[in-house]
Amino acid sequence: MQPTRLLYGALLAALVLAPLAGAYPVFVLKVLCFALFACAFNLLIGFTGLLSFGHAAFFGGAGYVTGHALKVWGVTPEIGLLLGTGAGALLGLGMGALAIRREGIYFSMITLALAQMLFFFCLQAPFTGGEDGLQGVPRGELFGVLSLADDMVLYYVALVIVVLAYAFIARIVHSPFGQILRAIRENEPRAISLGYDTKRFKLLAFVLSAALAGLAGSLKVLVMGFETLTDVHWTMSGLVILMTLVGGLGTLIGPAIGALVIITLENKLGEIGHTLASWTGIEAFAALGESVTTVTGAIFVVCVLAFRRGIMGELIHRLPTWRAPRPRSTKTLNAS
Repeated sequence: MQPTRLLYGALLAALVLAPLAGAYPVFVLKVLCFALFACAFNLLIGFTGLLSFGHAAFFGGAGYVTGHALKVWGVTPEIGLLLGTGAGALLGLGMGALAIRREGIYFSMITLALAQMLFFFCLQAPFTGGEDGLQGVPRGELFGVLSLADDMVLYYVALVIVVLAYAFIARIVHSPFGQILRAIRENEPRAISLGYDTKRFKLLAFVLSAALAGLAGSLKVLVMGFETLTDVHWTMSGLVILMTLVGGLGTLIGPAIGALVIITLENKLGEIGHTLASWTGIEAFAALGESVTTVTGAIFVVCVLAFRRGIMGELIHRLPTWRAPRPRSTKTLNAS
């Protein structure tokens, strides 16, 4: 069995057993939501070569749609998740249709500008709650039968959704469509010369990435029970870029590892600091909880300087047995 399959199996087993081992289900679910968000973003930047600064629009925008549908319309959770995912896809279609007309930094700036437009819309729209956000979003009953009020029930339902979404991303990456995306990333002029409509493929990749980011945002609202402007702010787009780079750009599992590292630091850094202070007697460690952004920035600098491929990227590079077999994209493109 390949080491990567063993890793996936071990991770899945750990996730299944995590709540039973004493892990707080809501915290693990939050990590899973951001892991899915990072993997969705990686589908665009890591496998298509498009750097979006506006992915917070899909994550937060879908969250607002799902939260409003659950709280005001009283729909069931599965309908709310579908509405949020559809909203992310529609936003991606609109933003992508405009952004892919340009390349490089101009593409990135267009996505940032459009995302900020959505941020100001959410700030002023009455149904979003403005600066207060949406509060008290109910979890409801799945298919009108299974109550999600219990954290454990919600955990395993959400885990199934995240695993299926990740499997869908993996299927996209390893499909002929995914190989074309890689070809566009590596050499777009050559892909064009072989007859591929690269703009159409890039738009489809953008929409798929936006839909999956929307699913992650919708799931987060269902788990946390609220939605705020933080999720549609440009800093959220920066955070998902950081997760992807720390975990490993262009790797399947890397962005999820990066999400685990960043979210754990944001939520547990204070506890880690107090533990280090008690072990070493150095009181300065106790103040780490107040310096989350500083520590996160330092980790990013270290990764850029010492681990340019990210955590998983370095592991795959240094362990030859972990390397995937040579892709068939060249043969596929030449045959076309």
